[in-house]
Amino acid sequence: MTTRPGCRSEGTPGGAQTKHAIAAAREAAIAEGVRTPGGPLHRYYKWELLLLLCLAFFFHQGDRAIYGVVISGIRSDLGLTDAQLGLVGSILFLTLALMMPFAGFLGDRVKKNVVITCCLIFWSAATLFTGCVGGILGLILLRSVATAGGEAFYAPAAYPLMAKFHRRTRALALSMHQAALYLGVMTSGFLGGWIAERWGWRSAFFAFGGCGIALGLVFIFRLKDPPDPLPDDAAEKSGVRGLMEAMGIIFRIPTALMLTVGLTAIVFVNNAFIVWAPEFLREKQADLSLALAGGYSMFWHHLPALVGISIGGPLSDWLVVRRPTMRLELQAFAMALGAPSIILMALAPDLTVACIGLALFGWFRGLYESNTHAALFDVIGRRHRASAVAIMVMMAFLVGSTSPWLMGQCRQWFGERHGLSYGFAGLSLAYCVGAAAVAMARVAFFRRDRLVE
Repeated sequence: MTTRPGCRSEGTPGGAQTKHAIAAAREAAIAEGVRTPGGPLHRYYKWELLLLLCLAFFFHQGDRAIYGVVISGIRSDLGLTDAQLGLVGSILFLTLALMMPFAGFLGDRVKKNVVITCCLIFWSAATLFTGCVGGILGLILLRSVATAGGEAFYAPAAYPLMAKFHRRTRALALSMHQAALYLGVMTSGFLGGWIAERWGWRSAFFAFGGCGIALGLVFIFRLKDPPDPLPDDAAEKSGVRGLMEAMGIIFRIPTALMLTVGLTAIVFVNNAFIVWAPEFLREKQADLSLALAGGYSMFWHHLPALVGISIGGPLSDWLVVRRPTMRLELQAFAMALGAPSIILMALAPDLTVACIGLALFGWFRGLYESNTHAALFDVIGRRHRASAVAIMVMMAFLVGSTSPWLMGQCRQWFGERHGLSYGFAGLSLAYCVGAAAVAMARVAFFRRDRLVE
């Protein structure tokens, strides 16, 4: 176990060091894919795990994105206003945020494969039954409360599970997992719009929900979680005391807090985008079909994001060995240049320029998100990673839950012709705040907070 001047270490004094060394060696063995006392795993299982979680995240984001794709069909069928439609999205993200502390607490204490499988089946069932709703109350209960309640438990369990298996390839694995988000959103854009135009908006929810349930049945047999490699004397406190200690981990480490501000800026813009992007493009070109509006908005944004994250993850894994601050520098750079890209997209005079702005915005978003969790795990130890992810996401979604509603209000204030354009232009300020926070972490806090395992 090694440390560097100015860095924290997960080591403990006295005789416990030997137990920690054994635990670290066991975790390294798990990461390399060999057999462990916790259960035989083939040497390539870490890549099978990554594939399974990518499929789950594909439906995690696809289920969420189809609401924005078919929002015009829901409006006309159920007779809802833009503010009500935005409220459904805001309640979804608010519920997601409020459930996060419990999700993190559970993710640090219950086998993560069980948590992931159960929440996948639960949110997929909620998506499927969303196709049966008849009004605003049903949308809120199934699309917002039930779906978000299931999705909240995924990230705090999934990211630490990947980190357990992937040590040398951590940023690469997390980047590939994030890429599944983009593929899910892009696919839901085209496929959800196509299904809605042919068979109605309800059929899109039936299709995505049913596929998610089928995947959950596969997870029952194939998703594994070896026992926690930490020794017994490092067992986490239980009960209310343990929950409060875990919730405070972000606030005790300044770099983690600044990274939370950065993620909050990302989520604040993303939440508005996922709900309103198809309608925004129809502002730019009124005769755009549902399928094309959904497809263009998701494709031209998320394909460049996929390229950005594919480059950012391996690049940071390679450079961070020589320059430990590389992850934060890449994130601050991406957000600083992402802000003018959002303005270009928002104030574009036509659809073509808007798509160029979408692509640039997506590229810089992908660069940032390639290190969202890898940067956090540089300053958070194994014992608290699920809780840290949960609190980080909770803070981001508490603030980010307001943006879909605010965008709906902008459309009512400024009219259907320019309301969403002005709203998105204003959201660029969030990226400026996020870039400043991550840059502050890089300059003032990271060298002290950095954790060397």
